[in-house]
Amino acid sequence: MFAPTRSIRHLQRYSEIVAIFARHGFGFLFLRSDSKPRRWFRASWRAPQKIAPPPEDALAVHFRTALEELGPTFIKFGQILSTRADLLPPSFIAELGKLVDSVSPEPWELIRTLLTRELEKPLDTLFASINPQPMASASLSQVHAGVLPDGREVVIKVQRPNIASVIDTDLEIMASLAASAQTTALGSVYDFMGIADDFSFTLRNELDYQREGRNADRLRESFTGQEKLLYIPKVYWELSTQRVLVMERIHGIKISDIPALDAAGYDRHKVALNSASATVKQVLEDGFFHADPHAGNYLIMPGEAIGLVDFGKVGYLRDKDRMDLIRLYIVAIEMDVDGLIDQLVRIGAVREDADRNRLASDLSRFLNKYNGVPIKYIRARELIDEITTITFRHRLRLPSTWWLVGQTIVMLEGIGLQLDPDFDVFKAAEPHVQTLMKNLLLPNGSWVRSVLMDATNWGEMLHRLPRVGNRMLERLERNEPLRMEIKDTDHILTRLDRLVTRLSLSLLVAAFVVGLPLLIPLTTPDSLPRWLLLVGMIPIVGAGIWLGFSLLNTPRK
Repeated sequence: MFAPTRSIRHLQRYSEIVAIFARHGFGFLFLRSDSKPRRWFRASWRAPQKIAPPPEDALAVHFRTALEELGPTFIKFGQILSTRADLLPPSFIAELGKLVDSVSPEPWELIRTLLTRELEKPLDTLFASINPQPMASASLSQVHAGVLPDGREVVIKVQRPNIASVIDTDLEIMASLAASAQTTALGSVYDFMGIADDFSFTLRNELDYQREGRNADRLRESFTGQEKLLYIPKVYWELSTQRVLVMERIHGIKISDIPALDAAGYDRHKVALNSASATVKQVLEDGFFHADPHAGNYLIMPGEAIGLVDFGKVGYLRDKDRMDLIRLYIVAIEMDVDGLIDQLVRIGAVREDADRNRLASDLSRFLNKYNGVPIKYIRARELIDEITTITFRHRLRLPSTWWLVGQTIVMLEGIGLQLDPDFDVFKAAEPHVQTLMKNLLLPNGSWVRSVLMDATNWGEMLHRLPRVGNRMLERLERNEPLRMEIKDTDHILTRLDRLVTRLSLSLLVAAFVVGLPLLIPLTTPDSLPRWLLLVGMIPIVGAGIWLGFSLLNTPRK
C-alpha cells in the first residue's frame, strides 16, 4: 500500500506518474478511485472532478505515449501487456506492439567505471580493446564490442548505472497502484495485484544477466549437433556477473536486410524455413523458447544458419501446457464446439459467469470460417487476432505463456513473409507437431487420440479429487456455503458412461495385447501352450477392435 513517508523520491515519482497519465486522458482512473493516492493528490493536482475517457482508439495511442514518457519500467510493462489479449482490447494490444525500447547511451566513462567495479580488475588486463561507442542502447542496458587478449571477439552487455534503483521505485509504486485498483469495481474482474507481481518477477529476472547467460546455455544444449540450423554464441562466465554479460560475438546479416541477403547469395526460402523450424522446435519439442524473435536478434550466417542473440526474454511450456494445446487442437479440427468449451473450462479459462451459449456461437463461427480452408491460405496473425477478439469479449483467462507463444509465431510469420511471399508457418511447423503428438499422444489415429484424451481426463480428475475434497471439507468446517449446480444431467451421464466404457475397453485390450506376448517366452518352442497363446491372441485382438469400432461409431446423442 502507498506510504507517503517512504521517501521524497517515491513521492516525486508518484506525482510524475499521475501527472503524465492525467495529461494523456487517464485522470479518470485516479479521480474515480477511492484510494489513498487519489485523496493525497486531489489537494495538489488541479483537475476537474469528472473526466470522461477519450475514444478507445485515441486512448490506446495516449496509453502507449504515456508509457514511453514514463521510462524503462513502464515501457517493459507495456511490452508485456501487448502479449495479454485477455486484459486489454485489440486496439490497445496493437498499439502497445509499437513500443520501442531504445534510448540514448550512457557516457563511456560511467560504463568503464561500472565494468571495472563489477569485474574487480583493470579492464586492460581482461580485454585487448573495448569500443567506447555502443553497438546498441536500450532502457536497461547497452552493448559494446570488445576483443579478448587472445583475439576472440566478444560483445559486452552492461546494465545502466542506477537503473535497478529506478526500477525498484517504479515497481513499488506500481504495486501500490495495483492494490488501490484492486478495491475498485474492476478489481472483481482483473487480478491487478497478481498482474503487478508477475510483472515485477519478470522484470527483476531480466535485470539478472547470469540468468540470461543460463538461458543461452540451455538453448545451445537443446541444439547440440544442429548448429547449421541454429547457432547460439558462447557465454564467457569468467567475465560475467549479475550486471555484466560477456558473450561470443557472431557475424551475420540481419534477417530483414533483404538486399544484403540477396547479394550474399543466400536462399531466402531456406532462411525463412530455418528460422521457423528452429523456433517451432523450441516451442513444441523443448518447451523452452526464445521469446523475442524480432529482426535485430536474428543474424543469418553461412549455410543459412540462424545466429541468435539476446536471451533476456524466454518462454516456458510445461508438458501439461503442451498437452492442453494438443487437446484444444484435436477438438478444434473435429469441429467439436462443446468439446472445445469443455477443454477451456478444464484449464480454468472460462469464468463462472460466462455466457456459454454466446461463447459457443462465437467459437462455432470461428471454426466454420476455417473449416476446409487449405492451411496455406491461413495466416497466423489473422488467426491470433480473431482469437484475441473472442478472448477479450468473453474474458477468457488463457495462460500468459500461450499468448507469448502466439506473439512469437506471429512475429516469426512476419519475418518469413518478408523473406518469401509463399512462406507458410503452419507447414513449417507440421513435422514438429507430428513429433509432439507422437511423443504425447502415442500413434496417430482418431480412436487412439479419443481414448487417450478420455483416459488423461480421468487420470487428472483422480489426481485432483483429494485436493478438491479437502477444500470442500475446509469450507464446511468454516460454515461457508457450498453451492453445487448440475445442468443437463442426462447428457452428462451419457458422456460419462461412454467415457468409462472407452477407458475400460482400452485397458482390457492393452492388458491382453501386452500380457499375452509376455507369457510366450515362458513356454517352450513348438509346445501346445505356446500355440494356444499365439492362436488366442487373434480372436482377442479382433474382438477388441470390433468392439472398439462398434462403440466409437455409436451416436453421441
